[in-house]
Amino acid sequence: MNKFKRIILIMGTPGVGKTVVSNLLASQLNATHIDVTKLVKREKLTSGVDKARGTLIADMKKVSGRVQEIMRGCERDVIIDGHYAVDVLPVEEIHLVFVLRRDPEELKQAMENSGFRERKLWENLAAEILDVCLWDAVRACGSEKLCEIDVSGKGIEEVVKEIVSVLEGKRKRSLGIVDWLGKLEREGRLQDFLKDF
Repeated sequence: MNKFKRIILIMGTPGVGKTVVSNLLASQLNATHIDVTKLVKREKLTSGVDKARGTLIADMKKVSGRVQEIMRGCERDVIIDGHYAVDVLPVEEIHLVFVLRRDPEELKQAMENSGFRERKLWENLAAEILDVCLWDAVRACGSEKLCEIDVSGKGIEEVVKEIVSVLEGKRKRSLGIVDWLGKLEREGRLQDFLKDF
């Protein structure tokens, strides 16, 4: 039996606010926060570089081993954030996965403000529109451990309050709450976002 209480994963496309939400949630729950992306960069847990995207390729075996090593020293809740967080732990160890979703228009602005350009920008927008992170989480954990949170137009505190309400059983878990593909199609704007595909 693990010493820690719960392992809570925060997932989503880059730019949805995973890290800021995870930091505040960890603070409120007095939990340990593991930012997978920072961990990979800081400890060089990579297997190479994706030159086309200008990103590091995480060595998932090394990442998984290191995350589990950190968790062995924890006696409290653990919050793990990263868009591939479900790939670093066995599903039976995961308490709940929160997939943050963000309206593509807002997400595009946030990513541009963070320096995303060209291929990386459009690939990540397509991933959000096509529910890639959500389906990765469903594939890895099944729908019973998932909760989708629409963060569009919300502040960090409001999002964390929603997550805490779900964790405390005061709010039901929700899944299938957004349909960006349908929304953009109805608005006649789908090609604006999927133009390179």
